[in-house]
Amino acid sequence: MLSYQILPGENIDGLRCVDLPDRPLGTGEVRVRMHAVALNYRDLMVASGNYLVNVDDPIIPCSDGAGEVVEVGHGVTRVKPGDRVVASFFPCWHDGITSQDKTKHALGGDVDGMLAQQVLLDQEALVKIPPHMAYVDAATLPCAGVTAWNAIFVSSNRARPGDTVLLLGTGGVSVLGLQMACAAGMRTIITSSTDEKLRRAHELGAHHTINYRTMPEWHEEVLRVTNGSGANVVLEVGGKGTVNRSLSAASMGGTVAIIGGVSGFGGEVNPAALLSGAKRMVGIFVGSRAMLEDVVRFVDAARIEPVVDRVFPFHQAQEAYRYMESGSHFGKVVIAVN
Repeated sequence: MLSYQILPGENIDGLRCVDLPDRPLGTGEVRVRMHAVALNYRDLMVASGNYLVNVDDPIIPCSDGAGEVVEVGHGVTRVKPGDRVVASFFPCWHDGITSQDKTKHALGGDVDGMLAQQVLLDQEALVKIPPHMAYVDAATLPCAGVTAWNAIFVSSNRARPGDTVLLLGTGGVSVLGLQMACAAGMRTIITSSTDEKLRRAHELGAHHTINYRTMPEWHEEVLRVTNGSGANVVLEVGGKGTVNRSLSAASMGGTVAIIGGVSGFGGEVNPAALLSGAKRMVGIFVGSRAMLEDVVRFVDAARIEPVVDRVFPFHQAQEAYRYMESGSHFGKVVIAVN
């Protein structure tokens, strides 16, 4: 079985394709033949050794993938051979609020992930996908889709149709969040560094677009187009370089969902800005299997086609990583496995 492995800290050059022996299934385990694996910024962090956890041995990277069940172990009842599935980012977080026990393992972080021809997963981590949903589309949902869903619909103090959602950048989380928010009848504002990406975002339904290169005080433009009200929900993916502007752009009672730290973590936040506006900041750590089930249902019902910028063949996994690292993508970068 061909798999990719990487030792965190070896960077993209350390990503190697190896032939690993198949191992027997344990109780409750499922063997899945992978068809598509989607990359996330987090995978670059794992490669560089800057992710939240460290391991001493090489791991199979990547959390997001879609495939077909080919074999089930003793006691498996949730799926059967032939089922088309994706897996939850946190295999142990099935439902409810998060806890250390539920997030103790993350695919492609401290345990083996999805960038392989076949993977073994616990049945409780799996979610079925509809027969007509393409594997490439489904592969985008476990991390980016669930993160956007959690930020907008779960942790945002009950965002409603007609509310304004501000999305920073045009990476996977932001573009999927844009598509979901538009499908839910929300007003959307999105930022990017290029007019071409903003044009594409407008075609997807963005109501307002802002080029943060030409308009570095973009939070002021958010306030202008919302008549001073600000955004009810802000998907903050930048980090220390953007968080205070995101806070300024949020409405009274609004939520700034802290999703990533592309520009690094840190930076001082003024507590008065939170208090005076009754605003809230909430950390988004992907989400549960139940949220993934909700995302699959919503994407299917709303007929959302996740935006996939490029699909790389399996033998070009390093090239896919480098393309992701370049930041030139719009939406998701996917690796086709079989």
